[in-house]
Amino acid sequence: MVYEHDYNAFPELSNQQLQDIGFTSPFKQYTEDFRATVIKVHDGDTVTLRTTERDFDFPLRFLNINSRELNEGGEEAREWLKNQILGKEVDVLIDSDNRVGKYGRLLGTIISQGLDVAQEQINLGLAKEFGHEYEDQIPKTSKIFNTEQWF
Repeated sequence: MVYEHDYNAFPELSNQQLQDIGFTSPFKQYTEDFRATVIKVHDGDTVTLRTTERDFDFPLRFLNINSRELNEGGEEAREWLKNQILGKEVDVLIDSDNRVGKYGRLLGTIISQGLDVAQEQINLGLAKEFGHEYEDQIPKTSKIFNTEQWF
């Protein structure tokens, strides 16, 4: 089976893709922890990294947290993150079982000056763990009881 992959649009390979076509990747696939420089902060849970092992910059989505979208009050999280890690060299921890997100971005934990940056965001109320994003909101009854089918 011949499988063509658009490495320009989706540089990260999932674990299954690594098994199937990993040898064809034109650049290093991150399956272990590494060091990188944060060159851009997109929002409270996504940054762009630069390493010496790749000849292009690439996004990293924080593993297991969500911050608010920028248009929903997420500017504070982005500004805090910029002050903490922008322009700094950080350690990136990779979970070999959960390396690539649904949008094809590398997932990881960023450690800066010995601290888990995502955990610090949670502690400050700037982000929440996955699965806990909507704990303080009243759930929509139409979703719980599927009432929309009757209207």
